[in-house]
Amino acid sequence: MRSTPRTPNTREALNVAKEMISDAIVENLDIKSLTATSRTIRIVDLGCSHPLKGNTIPRAYHLISLNSKWFNDHVSNDFNTLFASLPPDRKYFVAGVPGSFYEQLFPSSSLRVVHSSYALHWLSKVPEQLLDKNSPSWNKGRIHYAGASDDVVSAYAAQFEKDFEIFLNVKSKEITGGGMMILIVPGLPEDIHHAKLPTGILFNFLGSSLVEMVNAGIVSEPQLDLFNLPISIYAPSPKEMTKLVEKKWCFSIEKMEVTDPRLKIDGPINLQALIMQPKSRHGRSFCPTLWT
Repeated sequence: MRSTPRTPNTREALNVAKEMISDAIVENLDIKSLTATSRTIRIVDLGCSHPLKGNTIPRAYHLISLNSKWFNDHVSNDFNTLFASLPPDRKYFVAGVPGSFYEQLFPSSSLRVVHSSYALHWLSKVPEQLLDKNSPSWNKGRIHYAGASDDVVSAYAAQFEKDFEIFLNVKSKEITGGGMMILIVPGLPEDIHHAKLPTGILFNFLGSSLVEMVNAGIVSEPQLDLFNLPISIYAPSPKEMTKLVEKKWCFSIEKMEVTDPRLKIDGPINLQALIMQPKSRHGRSFCPTLWT
């Protein structure tokens, strides 16, 4: 299980993780025994319709002489781009499995390796407490938990805990005995505050921009108070992940590591570069009125 602080260059982060994923497979999966008892070793990549993520198959997977690789993402996501980007000389069979990984998508005890990168930090929904004016977690004037009160942060953490417990319960049914799960998620090093992560800086900047739009009369204050980013994400700390996994007897942690603990931001920050990077992924219309 890998906890990776979210960086502007996801490709580089995934490439670094590939080597460690390969090591984990070699160290924890008895490939010779598996290939002797089964002609098909099934591997699933959860939340991977983007070709960048779908093409991060570690070289250790190719040690398995015959395997099938399943790709999972939401029904509305584009699998065609992913399949078109796969290498034509691949030695494995592929299939797309649409649906939410919070539900059982595969037959019981059918998977040997479950891999997910940069997907589990997306919450299933905005925490309900944030929309309740009478709740201590009422997130007035903010759009995310970065820099918010402890009650707001706790609401996000509680939602992540619910989602992750559902995920573990479902995967425990789908993974066969002796199988393994490799997770790459944006993480929070123990000595860094959420607001100091690149995503925290980005979301605080967006929130400040919306406040300026309220002051300019473009957006009403009640609209801002009721708005929380629909792309709700939560970056857990290694301590949080350990606690959640240890609650479920069906999984044990073989290895957990924060790949880059040096993300504490010091000195000037190029906010325009930070904004333009997600703009390049989400379209030209991303926040066109925020720059003056």
